[in-house]
Amino acid sequence: MTHPKSSANTDELHFTSLDLRAALFSNLSSLGYDTMTPIQSQSLPLMLNNLDVIAQAKTGSGKTVAFGLCLLNRLNVENYSVQALVLCPTRELAEQVSQVLRQLARQMPNVKVLNLSGGMPLKPQLDSLRHGAHIIVGTPGRVQKHLDKETLSLKKLQTLILDEADRMLDMGFYDAICDIIAICPKQRQTLLFSATYPAEIKKLASQFMQSPKRVIAEEPNTEIDIDQIYYETDQSKNKFSILKALLLHHKPKSTLIFCNTKEQTTQLATSLSKEGFSAIALNGDMEQVDRDIAMIRFKNQSCSILVATDVAARGLDIKELPLVINFELAFEHDVHIHRIGRTGRAGAKGLALSITTPADAERLLAIEEGLKQPVRWGELAALNKSSSTIISPDMVTFCLNVGKKDKIRPGDILGALTKDAGLAGDMIGKIDITPLYSYVAVHQSKADAAFNYLQNGKLKGRKVGVKKMR
Repeated sequence: MTHPKSSANTDELHFTSLDLRAALFSNLSSLGYDTMTPIQSQSLPLMLNNLDVIAQAKTGSGKTVAFGLCLLNRLNVENYSVQALVLCPTRELAEQVSQVLRQLARQMPNVKVLNLSGGMPLKPQLDSLRHGAHIIVGTPGRVQKHLDKETLSLKKLQTLILDEADRMLDMGFYDAICDIIAICPKQRQTLLFSATYPAEIKKLASQFMQSPKRVIAEEPNTEIDIDQIYYETDQSKNKFSILKALLLHHKPKSTLIFCNTKEQTTQLATSLSKEGFSAIALNGDMEQVDRDIAMIRFKNQSCSILVATDVAARGLDIKELPLVINFELAFEHDVHIHRIGRTGRAGAKGLALSITTPADAERLLAIEEGLKQPVRWGELAALNKSSSTIISPDMVTFCLNVGKKDKIRPGDILGALTKDAGLAGDMIGKIDITPLYSYVAVHQSKADAAFNYLQNGKLKGRKVGVKKMR
């Protein structure tokens, strides 16, 4: 397996240097794509040359555009058989990938991209499969189900993509992935994208890839402005009181707290809520709708604290996240870096705090080796213990019992609250529309007025059910 080093000028390479079909060039230009990101410039020439590739890249690196251009470039649009399969860990990521692929294929006529994800009704998927598809994007469990029912054929597959492969393995999909790959034609191209490169990824690659080329995308700005401070206690039972002290001292608007187990996220979120903090858990044991609501509330600032496992938090993109706290240290150094990298984005200074015990000594040594310097220890006595005021979230989330199936758009909700209810536009935050429900964030000061209107008024000429999310 080769492991090429980054060229010094990879961030200056243009898409025009690639051997792409004319429709893709034209569309890239119309979308404003000109210069390639590091992962695109390193992986695309290899992928377009039909080689197997292992690409180590983080969320937001441009990897979807990279593999999207590769599979679309070799697609035979006239043949309505499945020619590319993209496996993703979650329904949300599968939907994002599907949208990017459709956008890239805009100037290629009649390209059909079909999302086969769990948590969605089976019948509409079966109906769509009967009419054929060029590209399948889906989660391993649901794809495996269609293969077992023989409603999906991969006989004509040319390209297999494992997106966020490390996360899929963390979620327990190893056997399902192996079963799916066993059904794929042996003569195919396999592309594997992963933020980290653990032993299971190496094992998967050695089993199912042909002389893969490995590339690692270095971020153009490797210097992230993040303060890392560590607090040690002799006993694990003291960690919660330290966490409370940190939150009361810093008073952040948004905090992402990491735990290593699903059980710990639930216990910690419950304990914080009992103390008066606005906290919610996010883990893989939760129902899909509850995970969706947790993500929506944290992103729209109607919940201040999200307590999550690494797997659940992957793909969570918050532009302004002032504080990350490791309630438990990660087991691997690259996971630790991925955690703290959620803060200090978009030019803002970040803060990452970690609560440790003597049992964490080995993990701390790994962190120091990665930092090339000793960790910085914080003084618990220096924390402001006189302040007991807990900052409430700025926003409140309302759930409406209408969604995409009812042809509801964000503009419909915004218009109803501004024109009909008389709220100022800056009092209304993020609006999320799902197939069955809609979620709107409203400033605390206008929450009662919004609720009264939504309860008694109309949306697109009809009454809707509304409830406040807590």
